[in-house]
Amino acid sequence: MTDFSATRAMFHIPEGVIYLDGNSLGPLPIAAKARAAKVIEEEWGGELIKGWNTAGWMVQPRKVGNRIARLIGAHEGSVVMGDTLSIKVYQALASALEMRPDRRVIVSDSGNFPTDLYMAQGLIASLGRGHELKVVEPEAVEAAIDESVAALMITEVDYRTGRKHDMAKLIAKAHAVGALVIWDLAHSAGAIPVDVKGAGADFAVGCTYKYLNGGPGAPAFIYVAAEHADAARPALSGWMGHEAPFAFDQDYRPGSGIERMRVGTPPIIALAVLDAALDAWEGVDMADVRRKSVALSELFIREVEARCPDLVLASPRDSASRGSQVSFRHPQGYAIMQALIARGVIGDFRAPDALRFGFTPLYIGEEEVLGAVSIMEDVLSKRSWDKPEYHRRGLVT
Repeated sequence: MTDFSATRAMFHIPEGVIYLDGNSLGPLPIAAKARAAKVIEEEWGGELIKGWNTAGWMVQPRKVGNRIARLIGAHEGSVVMGDTLSIKVYQALASALEMRPDRRVIVSDSGNFPTDLYMAQGLIASLGRGHELKVVEPEAVEAAIDESVAALMITEVDYRTGRKHDMAKLIAKAHAVGALVIWDLAHSAGAIPVDVKGAGADFAVGCTYKYLNGGPGAPAFIYVAAEHADAARPALSGWMGHEAPFAFDQDYRPGSGIERMRVGTPPIIALAVLDAALDAWEGVDMADVRRKSVALSELFIREVEARCPDLVLASPRDSASRGSQVSFRHPQGYAIMQALIARGVIGDFRAPDALRFGFTPLYIGEEEVLGAVSIMEDVLSKRSWDKPEYHRRGLVT
């Protein structure tokens, strides 16, 4: 069994804070500070440009990618790091559309994170070939998959409600009609067991600043199935994805396998921080993480519904249909969340009315859950959220 007391000791949580927002930004891994300092002082400071060779900077995107591969059920050499999640969505979708030149429909759902839809809209406009982005309700995705579909582009776990799609089922349906499938694992990687290889995913992308605790702006990842690795043409043909970057050829030749999905110069300091954060996952069984997160989520739902009747559950009640977060609705959700944050219970708000809470067993236990609900009950029963300062919107909600 995974020792969650040991993983808990690997994170810095400010005193007096109950942190239920690791589904948006993971807390600081204690080891990250020393790792970043080493890269800055010893490698960059001492080695200067030699660090690309002496400190192994050039291979970090694939080395760190292999560590993430284990957490998403991917084979070694099928995941590479770099850029942002939006860029990785664009890469995967562009490659998929080119691999299905006779089809024009992209299917997604209304629970998808908006940036994925924006990237699809922008790509369609740039291509100018009559592609259509068909956005349906989450429950209607399976029925929308037919022989006209080039690609299914789905976020496995809904960012607002935590609703979880059946990955294997949708992939099977898509492949049966010749469509390719792209999964956004932003709210899956490090939160729930994922098996992209076993399920037959064609592409998968994800960020690393949420459950993987890589820090704000941490680099994203992309997975390409082995059967597509040398066939998928990278739409963003950056020099790091070239077959021989330091030959400085005038014409682009894609590298082999996953290496072709590299674009620009890798963010070495950010990769070092992420690499340190991934140390917390050594010896951790994702099945244990899932069992514990379900138990914590179920406890939270029971207690909130018993003690905070003004809040309405927005997440699926069945834990099998839910990721590792729980959302409740309230017309004054934003103000309530600000009042909770002022009391040390940190979750977040998603428009129009969702209070969102993440359950990350690596550093959250029953004591924190019960403590959070007690504060929620007090804030709601006394209407202490109804103060001008709690209604004032910040740039980030």
